Amino acid sequence: MNKDTKICIIGGGPAGLSAGMYLEQKGYDNYTILERNDHVGGKCHSPHYNGRRYEMGAIMGVPSYYAVHDVEEFCGITHDGPKLNRNYKDKTGKVIEPFNPKKNVLKIPHLMEMRKQVKKLGEILETKYKGYDVNGHRGVAEGRYDGFAVTPGREPVSGTNANLKDLALPFKEFCELNGVELTQEIWIGPFTSFGYGYFDEIPAAYVLKYLDFQTCMNFVNINLWTWQNGTQFIWESLNDKLKNHARLNSNITNIERKDGKVYVTVNGEVEEYDKLIVTAPLQYFPDYADAREDEKEFFSKIEYERYDVLAVETKPEDHPDISYYVFDNMTPERLGHLMVYYRRWRDTKDQVITTYALRKHKDQAEIPYEVCKKTVLDDLKTMKNPASNVVNEQSWYYFPHVFTEDYAAGWYDKVEAMQGKYDTYYAGEIMSFGDMDETAEYSRELVERFF
Repeated sequence: MNKDTKICIIGGGPAGLSAGMYLEQKGYDNYTILERNDHVGGKCHSPHYNGRRYEMGAIMGVPSYYAVHDVEEFCGITHDGPKLNRNYKDKTGKVIEPFNPKKNVLKIPHLMEMRKQVKKLGEILETKYKGYDVNGHRGVAEGRYDGFAVTPGREPVSGTNANLKDLALPFKEFCELNGVELTQEIWIGPFTSFGYGYFDEIPAAYVLKYLDFQTCMNFVNINLWTWQNGTQFIWESLNDKLKNHARLNSNITNIERKDGKVYVTVNGEVEEYDKLIVTAPLQYFPDYADAREDEKEFFSKIEYERYDVLAVETKPEDHPDISYYVFDNMTPERLGHLMVYYRRWRDTKDQVITTYALRKHKDQAEIPYEVCKKTVLDDLKTMKNPASNVVNEQSWYYFPHVFTEDYAAGWYDKVEAMQGKYDTYYAGEIMSFGDMDETAEYSRELVERFF
């Protein structure tokens, strides 16, 4: 492709900004990033409170976040934030230690079996499911893998492995198929509580591409990265470093693709481009673009999570001593309840804590936002850490995905076959996974494949 190609990138989150970075590194300087909000970062959103920043979206990373590390190196920043730790409570607010055999003598056989199954899962992922952790989903439904390896070198890899078709199964069924049911008790912490749905509904491919074995073990061992100025700072730094900063407050009302050109109406003005990269939610692309029938068909199959975050003040005497996970509330039966609450700053009590809850399961009625909010605030009272005031709240469009039937029917391969068809390329969360590293890594792969 000609290096002077005029490229429009929709979205100034991790996927869009990373696309700009990787394009720039390949010599493409004629790109424009359009962001509808007044800030960059997407769900990496770190507002200020009492002179510090807290997290309303993404909280942390791990050493296997290689694309995020690309951004750090490009910008000259590093993960310099507070060290994190956690504890656990049951739904009554009692502090528990579910993985400590000394505190759970009667559960020692269960814990030993769990450890055995975790080891087994690690082994079969590397053998029976070779290629499972390649970024993106291209070929999986057909028993293939094709993309970048999850290694420091991230070399291109490809191959065939019919067993990969099992990844279309809900993770619960995948674990049962392989005799590793107890591993769900480990994987659920960094998955369901982080807003990615329940194991009886979400295809294993999503679970394991995000929580590949090394990434999950980093979470288990609390080998975590944070940033002093929040995860949003990563993307603010990248935006500042790029030759072409994202244009904020860009309201796109129409996109027309014809005669080899892309015409984008932004804030009432029509701009002409050669190529379009869409990192904003594809589900809503037909609302403002001349979506073709195949785009409408496939994008209509996308589902997403309703993930709610509250930032709350507490009285000093009610401030939690640490972050807490509530595993009892990470089940569909407890939909809408508090799953985790997060204390970012351990050296002071004049900061907010943030709470997280899901209110959507594919087989249940969606819980209204205000009902979920009240439930969470009531749960904080049960946890003996009642809120004195809500200072911020957010209901996210979160983790776009397709369910097992569409995944197994080759949704990803059909959408990947459309890349470039209408001078349009599709990136963002749905094409890989809804965390900042996977989306950034997919942008890297997209640029390598087509530009």
